[in-house]
Amino acid sequence: MCGIIGYIGPKASDVVMDGLYKLEYRGYDSAGIAEYNPNTLSFDIFKEIGRVEDLRKTIDKSYETNLAIGHTRWATHGEVNKINSHPHISKDKRFIIVHNGIIENYKRIKYEYLKDYNFYSKTDTEVIVNLIEHFSYEYSVLDSIRKSMTILEGTYAILVIDTKDNNTIYFAKKQSPLLIGIDNKGSVLSSDLLSFVGVCDEYFSLEDNTLGYVRGKELVILDILGNEIKPNYLKLGIKEEDINKGAFNHYMLKEIYETPFVIRNLISKYFDNDDIVLNDDLVKTIKEASKVYIVASGTSYNAGMIAKYYFESFGHKEVSLHYASELFYDNTYIKPGSIFLMFSQSGETLDSINVINKYKGLFKIISITNQEESSIKRLSDFSINLYAGREIAVASTKTYVAEIVMSLILAFSICDKKNELRQELTNVALAVDKVLIKAPICNAIAKELAKSSYLFYIGRGLDYYVAIEASLKLKEVSYIVSQAYPSGELKHGPIAVIDDNTPVIALITNEATNAITRVNLKEAKTRNAKCFVISSEAFAHDNDALSLPNVVQHLSPVVLGVAVQLIAYFTAKEKNCDIDKPKNLAKCVTVA
Repeated sequence: MCGIIGYIGPKASDVVMDGLYKLEYRGYDSAGIAEYNPNTLSFDIFKEIGRVEDLRKTIDKSYETNLAIGHTRWATHGEVNKINSHPHISKDKRFIIVHNGIIENYKRIKYEYLKDYNFYSKTDTEVIVNLIEHFSYEYSVLDSIRKSMTILEGTYAILVIDTKDNNTIYFAKKQSPLLIGIDNKGSVLSSDLLSFVGVCDEYFSLEDNTLGYVRGKELVILDILGNEIKPNYLKLGIKEEDINKGAFNHYMLKEIYETPFVIRNLISKYFDNDDIVLNDDLVKTIKEASKVYIVASGTSYNAGMIAKYYFESFGHKEVSLHYASELFYDNTYIKPGSIFLMFSQSGETLDSINVINKYKGLFKIISITNQEESSIKRLSDFSINLYAGREIAVASTKTYVAEIVMSLILAFSICDKKNELRQELTNVALAVDKVLIKAPICNAIAKELAKSSYLFYIGRGLDYYVAIEASLKLKEVSYIVSQAYPSGELKHGPIAVIDDNTPVIALITNEATNAITRVNLKEAKTRNAKCFVISSEAFAHDNDALSLPNVVQHLSPVVLGVAVQLIAYFTAKEKNCDIDKPKNLAKCVTVA
């Protein structure tokens, strides 16, 4: 959730500040930067609550610096204020640190190693920097960091400055992303590839339990035992135009409009004519699995509900769906011969990483992510790329659709029903094009929803699964309290809170449940609810709020999903919300 970046090279402060802007999408509540001041021969630290733009206004621009580290913080330990914001400095002011992750044993470290120190902040990060300083009186800086790593429990990606050295950034990494790139001007270290765009063309990802330093263009990487590691560079696959909003006012809207391209891209990547093209060993692993455990969080979990339906209906597999945050702590019986299917947009979700580490080696792990390089991908036995392109808005949209489509491709890969899938996906891409044309109707619905403080989405079967995501999306970006229910369950309790003008939105794309869902909606209407119907054109009524292009039933969540994303977007816009960066949320959830 937090983001870190460091740079050694010309105009380092500018590079780090640009990087912090690119990290905004991850979610944060404060930002800070430490930079070398050549006029005073010391380091300056600037912190600010709020946006990176607020931080930029406070920075001393009277000098250029060759070294800087920066941080965007999403508060976990201690409230949101400047004291708890990063960077943090050690007791004797020798070391400065930025940190992404969670230190689980920080209280014990305070008691055992730092008993005499009065801590300035309430963060776990301040413990790390002082532990390093504690060991520095006896060891070198690198050995002090390595010694600290043997004591720290939890997750971390850290960048450390020794204030006695204005040309070196030290680093260490465990279960939190950290990447390094070196170009002909300098060296950049960051938790996110976006920070590299416009700075360098190649990068590599650090493995867990590694540490080292960059000094100018010199790079040293060591494992925890002190053995040197040679980097394996990869080509940066992101361009500046990939992370621009273009003609759109918000990334969220841009990414919704990219959905047809995402579907067509998946067709091009995973089909050869009508044949599905996947790794043979991957397909064999799924086919032979005694049971499939789908594990995810948030929007990916909601896509997983539809994936479960696909694997049961078409793959004829026994499937169990779990929240990653719950499965890690559960004593769930895992059937021998099972596989784990991990859904993660970012590939860095800590809850999912914890599950993988718990079961890796015991069961085959298959990950479905939208990141070309991620921790979950590296930890998995097989990894499937969604090829959805970079998603900047915190609220996931096109990746949700990509997860649904990829799930269907996987389910069809283990059954005989294949010949028509490519055409069905081609048709659904065209249908999404038509949904996007109906954006003004979605906007009109949104204007009505924005008047309310709470509402309900209802549906049956696949429509109910989409209703859950519709409800989540609306909460995320508009802050309206929204709940989703199977339409038949509305009368079993929730109907008690419906009063005059409570919006109830019924999703109906299945002809078999069309009539009964409308009956359920009438039950709400008799309690004076303000009712809306979003339906398929084949059985739409004249007074339905929105009718959608007809597609095969199992792909209805795609067209319906895009429609409710548009409604969520326009509702948030009507309420003047910060659509791309909703309060309290983060794109990459790297805390437990």
